[in-house]
Amino acid sequence: MSNPEQPFLRIIDSHTGGEPTRVVTAWPESVRGLDEGSLMERRKLLEEKYDWIRSACIHEPRGHEAMVGALLCPPVNPECVTGVIFFNNVGYLNGCVHGTIGVTVTLAHLGRIAVGKHRIETPVGEVLAEWHDDGSVTVTNVPSYRYRRGVSLNVGKWGKVTGDVAWGGNWFFLVDRSQAEQCPEVVPECIAALTEFSSAVSTALKEQSVTGAEGMEIDHVEVFGDPTPGISDSRSFVLCPGKAYDRSPCGTGTSAKLACLFADGKLQLGQVWKQASILNTVFEGRVIAESDGQMTPQISGHAHVNGEAIFFLREEDPFRYGIPTH
Repeated sequence: MSNPEQPFLRIIDSHTGGEPTRVVTAWPESVRGLDEGSLMERRKLLEEKYDWIRSACIHEPRGHEAMVGALLCPPVNPECVTGVIFFNNVGYLNGCVHGTIGVTVTLAHLGRIAVGKHRIETPVGEVLAEWHDDGSVTVTNVPSYRYRRGVSLNVGKWGKVTGDVAWGGNWFFLVDRSQAEQCPEVVPECIAALTEFSSAVSTALKEQSVTGAEGMEIDHVEVFGDPTPGISDSRSFVLCPGKAYDRSPCGTGTSAKLACLFADGKLQLGQVWKQASILNTVFEGRVIAESDGQMTPQISGHAHVNGEAIFFLREEDPFRYGIPTH
């Protein structure tokens, strides 16, 4: 066990459909204030004063670009089982459904929850996570909606690209491959090209001043290709902030996609949509309610706890807070 006087982080790792979630369950006593104020206020405190927690977990030598972190903290609402703040290799996320699934199985691993429904607080609102007896998790996400339909961009060598702007807990630009002149095929062999393409779309969004509501940055790009026969209704590639691709089907992205399908009349209440990732892992999604143009999505998937660790933060280690990326 660790010396109680030695600063450390205690973490539990899992993956949801291949996408990692690193849950921080304990931190040094010198870290103060993560149990006070709203989750958004705590996220700001974490970013401004304790960002070394994020970098120590996510950056090399302990982490990598695809790692997503989740710090557990006391909820504001006592009816919630926990509060959680999500982060990645470049900063902090509004919400994260794959991460919520990972947090749920981690709480089960810790013996903090039983099979059933549990409320979890995030910076963008409460979500409901149901842990099923088969090990799967269903997350009722925050209300989602399409903000703009059929937005066209000039994306340099990739030509004209048309997509929708939608909210699913994060802001997305959703591109059907048929609506892009030179979009790579959505298969693992094209991950490098898809990364280049999606990064160019992200740059074009900024250069051409395309944003979400109230000028919010669109920080995720999702490209949809042909469905995987017998597995899914669609297969997608998701580029996250920091230019790492999502190994899972992306829960907030699937929520945004469901909102667009529902708005177009292509999906009915309760109808299941199977979204495959670039790795062919699958989330099942459905819209369970609609009000004032916003849809309530449910996303189901599996996560697996695959490790526990104590990260020592020793002063003699020059990379105790991770290797800087810039």
